[in-house]
Amino acid sequence: MLPPPPKAASEPSTAKDEWVRGDPGPFGLLCFGMTTCMLMFVTTGWTDKHFIPTVFCYAMFYGGFGQFVAGALELIKGNTFGGTAFASYGAFWMGWFLLEYLSITNKAMFPGVQSGKSLWCGLWAVLTFGFFIVTCRKNGCLMTIFSTLVITFSLLSGGVWDPRCEQAAGYWGFFCGSSAIYAAFAFLYKAELGILLPGVRPVHFI
Repeated sequence: MLPPPPKAASEPSTAKDEWVRGDPGPFGLLCFGMTTCMLMFVTTGWTDKHFIPTVFCYAMFYGGFGQFVAGALELIKGNTFGGTAFASYGAFWMGWFLLEYLSITNKAMFPGVQSGKSLWCGLWAVLTFGFFIVTCRKNGCLMTIFSTLVITFSLLSGGVWDPRCEQAAGYWGFFCGSSAIYAAFAFLYKAELGILLPGVRPVHFI
């Protein structure tokens, strides 16, 4: 049998497929969803602020580094949306961990600026809305995650000034994180078991 002909120079390289064989999406969604839910335990008031150090640890390694790795793998596979979103929110969690840690350990160096924090959360709401537009051609799971995350960031922006608004953000954020966990298992069950749960089917709203 003759060996296969060499690929033409114009053909795209498939080296990325030789070592990124699985789908990093469920892992990235779990990193985001689990860490978000843990933080919202505090924001909703279900537990007190003494739980924050636990959230710090998971925000750095699971929600931050883990999600950033998932984003890098998605980009290598050619998934621009998944890679951009996962890497963005992974970097967000790592930045949040460092900011909160420094704010607690050195309050004089990092004073609480209400207007800045409000604008910061508002900016992430705008970024998330941009991602939400893309999900309108993805599936219901992703649409739910990003739409509720827009609401969460918007409420967190107002929550800087009003504790009731911050608590409301906690409930929306918990729902958003739970939706990400559901989506992770929905995509995992589809890939591994062939089970199609609600919200997985492709949509095309725009």
